[in-house]
Amino acid sequence: MKFETKLIHAGQKADKQTGSVNVPVYQTSTYKQDAIGRDRGWEYSRSGNPTRKALEDCIAALEGAKYGLAFASGLAAGTAVLSLLKKGDHVVAGDDLYGGTYRLFEKVFRKWGLEISYADSKDPASFKKALRRNTRLIWAETPTNPLLSITDMAALAEIAGKAKAILAVDNTFATPYFQKPIELGAQLVVHSSTKYLGGHSDVIGGLLAVADKELYEGIKFYQNAAGAVPGPWDAWLTLRGIKTLAVRMNAHEANAFKVATFLRGHPEILKVYYPGLEEHPGHVLAARQMTGFGGMVSFELKGGRKAADSFFKKLKIFTLAESLGGVESLACYPATMTHAAIPEKERLKRGITAGLVRLSVGIENPEDLIRDLARALKA
Repeated sequence: MKFETKLIHAGQKADKQTGSVNVPVYQTSTYKQDAIGRDRGWEYSRSGNPTRKALEDCIAALEGAKYGLAFASGLAAGTAVLSLLKKGDHVVAGDDLYGGTYRLFEKVFRKWGLEISYADSKDPASFKKALRRNTRLIWAETPTNPLLSITDMAALAEIAGKAKAILAVDNTFATPYFQKPIELGAQLVVHSSTKYLGGHSDVIGGLLAVADKELYEGIKFYQNAAGAVPGPWDAWLTLRGIKTLAVRMNAHEANAFKVATFLRGHPEILKVYYPGLEEHPGHVLAARQMTGFGGMVSFELKGGRKAADSFFKKLKIFTLAESLGGVESLACYPATMTHAAIPEKERLKRGITAGLVRLSVGIENPEDLIRDLARALKA
């Protein structure tokens, strides 16, 4: 079954009872049991729900995994991955990563006794150098948030294998339409399904695709025990969004390339970050391990915070907002929004400057988007 067909049919067979072509929203907390110890496959919706199961089966099929698991948010999914570890275990994470993930590492799990080191997201040798005897997890985003660096997943998979560590890849920016980490050796794939998978800025959620049965069983136990699961309506909305992922991602990428091409020649901009541009340091690697370059573009304004304030005030179509991956175009200021949890000194060290702007390029007409950016940059 080709990918575009999987989007519409994987885990989403017609309802047996009614013939409904859409998976029903099983809006129930509990299920009738026929006798003690005799249920019909469902007991309680924290443990399992048919609508959620359809979503879990769908993400497993899309990522080429054996198993899927759904959570109430992307960070809940990340927390579930970390639940596999114990006090004294060590994590190596890419240094360019979502601020919420950094906060989870530093403010929650470090105080529980987890050890965390950061490696250059662009350099597999940096990950290898950061390994310790107690390293149990390598965590990578690619493309990264917000600088859109590209991490060599096959190289990390080899490093993780030799270290007997788990490789988890956050695939939120690329989606399984443009990138399949499991095919390159990852054991776990993490998604904030709030973003491109849902695609319409109307639902919060997280997904895991799991290649290994033992890992799946450990996380599945945690999912039920901790209970950070999505409701059936959230699962249904995400399934609905997934159906159009292919056509949306093609439009996002086409628009992002046009936006990045416009920005790289603008006199008010120091640097443009987009892996689809040939001058991007990770362009060749991205072309090798991805089938498309995505819809995210970041750039650095010459005038720092003052220029950023003026820029955001003049935008008409791009909306200043958190999040990304919806059909509408969003503009974000990472230093005070998505990456505010990272201390300023550390942000600057990682390249998140006062002039950095991150765009989630939507699927509007690209001429309108470029005119909007041109007007704001003129300010």
